Amino acid sequence: MAQPKHFLSLADIPASELRAILDEAHRRKKARAGLPKGLPDIDAPFLGETLALIFEKSSTRTRFSFEQAMRQLGGSVITATAGTMQLGRGETIDDTAKVLSRYVDGIMLRANSHGALEELARNSSVPVINGLTDYNHPCQIMADLQTLEEKGGQLSDMTITWVGDGNNVAVSFVNAAAKFGYRLRISTPKDYAIQGQIITAAQNAGAKIDLIEDPMKACDNTDVVVADTFVSMGDTDAEDRLADLMPWQVTDTLMDKAAKNALFLHCLPAHRGEEVAASVIDGPQSVVFDEAENRLHAQKAVICWCFEV
Repeated sequence: MAQPKHFLSLADIPASELRAILDEAHRRKKARAGLPKGLPDIDAPFLGETLALIFEKSSTRTRFSFEQAMRQLGGSVITATAGTMQLGRGETIDDTAKVLSRYVDGIMLRANSHGALEELARNSSVPVINGLTDYNHPCQIMADLQTLEEKGGQLSDMTITWVGDGNNVAVSFVNAAAKFGYRLRISTPKDYAIQGQIITAAQNAGAKIDLIEDPMKACDNTDVVVADTFVSMGDTDAEDRLADLMPWQVTDTLMDKAAKNALFLHCLPAHRGEEVAASVIDGPQSVVFDEAENRLHAQKAVICWCFEV
């Protein structure tokens, strides 16, 4: 039996296939123009197929976008939290993967541990999709890149600047840099930097990455500024993190350093007055709600890739 196509990390997927996923996301979004949100796509390619959605962390965009994505593709979903499954009582991931593979056609997992996601994929005979782990968040970056292309950008000509905590979303921007050819600047405090081996692996694969601690210098004439919350799910040191990271807040002054028509991205949820000023995220350069909408379309394309449609 052929191995299923898992969507776990952008670093593991050839650039040509990621390009095809983005093209499919654009195509499917355009094809839905004017249709009610709950109406299936014209081709409804997954009629009769089911995607399991498992959440170890709370979710808004990931849950709603995946549920609606599968509905628009003609299929259905079964949604559960780990705490309401036997996983919450100690059943192994191996056994869970083998059982679910007999019930559903694919599995999306939002996991605390990336290792748990990888273990699920190793033991699953159906595709597994990464809905976020402590290591990365590949679905988010596909939606982000779709948004930038919609705004008229050529990714290989862009400079994208990450400002703040070197978290899982930042890692996926690193993973994607060699695949799409953009220049990536990363500005974080030293204690919040992305692990060096992740950067080195991307650079060895051809990524153009600059580490610039000073956020003002990092944002000089950049095309895109990206931020994320300073305190993520599971962090227990909120006061320390806020104190350490506030100098990396994206303000109007910081955006003024960027290129004239620079865009602002944020994966949401946002905390105005912490990682970003309200005047920036609610201002004309912000495309965060287009970005959030594109989670739906990008993930439909990911599902199609996994299911080989």
